Amino acid sequence: MQKTAVSWVIYSLTHSKFMLGLTLFASLFPSFLFSFLGGVTADRYNRYRLLLATQAASMIQALLLTALIFWGHYVVWEIIALSAVLGFINAFDVPARQSLVYEMVDNKADLPNALALNSSMVNLSRLIGPGIAGLVLEKFGDTVCFGANAISFIAVIGSLLMMRLPKMESKKHDKNIFSELKEGFVYISNTPSIKSILIMLATISLLVLPFSTLIPVYAKDIFKGTASTFGVLDSVIGLGAFSGAIFLASLKPGHNLKKILAINTLIFGAGLVIFSHMPNYPLALLFAAVTGFGMMSQITISNTLIQTTVTPDMRGRVISFYAMAFFGMQPLGGLLVGSVSQWIGTADTVMLEGVVALIIGILHFRFLRKTQLQKDTVHTLDEQPMNTLS
Repeated sequence: MQKTAVSWVIYSLTHSKFMLGLTLFASLFPSFLFSFLGGVTADRYNRYRLLLATQAASMIQALLLTALIFWGHYVVWEIIALSAVLGFINAFDVPARQSLVYEMVDNKADLPNALALNSSMVNLSRLIGPGIAGLVLEKFGDTVCFGANAISFIAVIGSLLMMRLPKMESKKHDKNIFSELKEGFVYISNTPSIKSILIMLATISLLVLPFSTLIPVYAKDIFKGTASTFGVLDSVIGLGAFSGAIFLASLKPGHNLKKILAINTLIFGAGLVIFSHMPNYPLALLFAAVTGFGMMSQITISNTLIQTTVTPDMRGRVISFYAMAFFGMQPLGGLLVGSVSQWIGTADTVMLEGVVALIIGILHFRFLRKTQLQKDTVHTLDEQPMNTLS
């Protein structure tokens, strides 16, 4: 609800697509800058206590934003500054929270399903939140929308306090933070399976995922709607993403997640291309949902493949790189997309983003085929001595 309200308030005040991109940049770029530090912190200290601290800090940020809107004497830059504060908090929150999911699952064979269910929970909130935000903005105003988010942290922190996790054993750290950060980078460089996933996610986050910054333009200018229209559009994308997460959660162990990632990247791209120039509002909603379905794989499957591959003592640091690729590239992409849309128009910009997703999906298929051919070649060479002996 807060994300939707911030976007709507910013666009209503400025009518600037660039300012929408700048808002996304402010909310996510601090996560890019400090996620490395957040990852090292999550590996060095108690992740549960770190998560409690970040949620308490997020509540304070929400209260400050509510107070700012309530008093009414604010400018755009104050809202953007508070968005940047939340981005800094998330740099520590994401590595701790994602790492904690692994610790919560006793049977690690259930981890892919657990991560997908975790994503479905996030996307269910994304599905419900914008729709409620649109109605609240229209009926009750900005203050109620921001205030509801601030109050919601009581339930969040209360739920965390009720959790009972295995006691974390304190470890002695002989190296400084920067040495541990370098270790994480070297580990990723020497693990091709993780490195390729992070590169793909970073590219998608930079060039494709920032399409979301232009959704207010579709709601207000293209479909001539209100805040409710924006809420519905955002919610339909969330519905598609939620469906994608449920689909991934229902998969039984043994499925080729890398192939599913490639297929869903193509679905993501195709959905964006068709949505971009769809003048019919109901059909646009349909393809917005298709877009959300394909988009979900970028986040969930990438996270799953990393979590099931990385060694436990590197988990926080590797997830910080995941957060950097996901959160860090989006603000840069938001600025890029905002600028390009001013030049070539909103619809053509979104279509171009869809084309990029299609190209990435095709390249990923080629990468998978090349990898499989290399494995088959090695397997054949390994069998040759046996055949010669026989």
